[in-house]
Amino acid sequence: MDGLSEADALRAWIAQTQGLDAVRVADLVRQVEAEAGALRERASAEAAEVAAGVLKDARDTAKEILDDARRTAKETERTRKDADRQRKELADAGRQLAELQARIVNADETAMLQEAGIYAYRHALHDAIAYRSRLDTLQNEIKELARAGRAVQAATDWTVNGSKREGMKMVRDFSKLMLRAYNAEADYAVRSMRPHRLSSLVDRLFKSRETIARLGATMHIRITDEYHNARVRELELTADFLQKKEEEKEAQREVRAREREEAAVQRELDRQREKLNKELGHYQAALERLRERGDAAAVAEMEAKLAEIDDALRDVDSRAANIRAGYVYVISNIGAFGDRMVKIGMTRRLEPLERVYELSGAAVPFRFDVHALIFSKDAVGLEADLHRQFASRRVNQVNSRKEFFYVTPAEVRQALQRFAGQHLIEFTEEPQALEWRAGQRGGGAAAA
Repeated sequence: MDGLSEADALRAWIAQTQGLDAVRVADLVRQVEAEAGALRERASAEAAEVAAGVLKDARDTAKEILDDARRTAKETERTRKDADRQRKELADAGRQLAELQARIVNADETAMLQEAGIYAYRHALHDAIAYRSRLDTLQNEIKELARAGRAVQAATDWTVNGSKREGMKMVRDFSKLMLRAYNAEADYAVRSMRPHRLSSLVDRLFKSRETIARLGATMHIRITDEYHNARVRELELTADFLQKKEEEKEAQREVRAREREEAAVQRELDRQREKLNKELGHYQAALERLRERGDAAAVAEMEAKLAEIDDALRDVDSRAANIRAGYVYVISNIGAFGDRMVKIGMTRRLEPLERVYELSGAAVPFRFDVHALIFSKDAVGLEADLHRQFASRRVNQVNSRKEFFYVTPAEVRQALQRFAGQHLIEFTEEPQALEWRAGQRGGGAAAA
């Protein structure tokens, strides 16, 4: 049995000792063991394959999750940047809105003050003629800038189909077109100028310049600073000129009104002087006849009358010589202005009510009521003192030529006690307001 293997020797021994069945059993055991080994190997291979699949799936899933996480991170970063940009844009818009609102408020306040007679001059000149002369000079400078090619800047290296000459021609044509559009806007601003619109028209011209720069960006076309500043100065001088001209017209109207008042006073004084001189002549002739008759009592009476006429003549001459003497009046118009507003004015006329009747003309719906007439040798000064006394209650705080105040006649009378040398000719606290009261009664009846 030397040539047999150990397994064959074992099989032979089993066959000798146990018989053939035992050998078959051993073969079956060996076969089962072999199949079990094969199964174990196949199971290991399948398990390894499943594990590899699971691992691959896990890796794929992890990669997807990682990719999603990266995408989410990028989107988050983009969202953050968008949010930051939107916050910045919102802040910028808020600042621009605040600036615009401030500009609008300033424009509104400027318009209100200018309509009330207050205007901030950009160029201080003494009269409208000087402004007109400065404007003519500036407009000639503007034309010279345009002729000299200093109104527009543009590209110098532009070519068309490889031709620099054609490119320069195109640039010149477009520059002329842009300048014409800008000048049209500037000319419109000059034509439509009102002093209170200056800021808005300057802003509009600036935006027109920005639009031209944006449209001409390809050829680098833009209006030069020198030309734009010249046209802005033109707008400022135009506004100053218009305001100065209006102020001069207002001053001329005041001078004419004062001259009319002075002429009316002079006519009244002349009539009064003529009347007194005529009376003086009559009384002197009568006095001579009475003296011839020897009527001493009548002569004394006539001489007293002549002395009164002489005093009246001296008073008229004194009034003519003293331009400050006159009447201060306090009047109201309850139907037009309410029951707590009076006008405090002054007139030099011998009959002050004539001035009140003039004020009660077509400009107001009802006649003025007279509350006080005060004669003063310095009526001009008394009027100024009363105006200062009630300055804080002036209706129009920016135009001192308007003489209306939120005061009552009783308050004016009380203020007069502070000033000596005044003669209160008449005083009425409650206004009659006949026309207004009659209209109120008629309106009430109609409503009933």
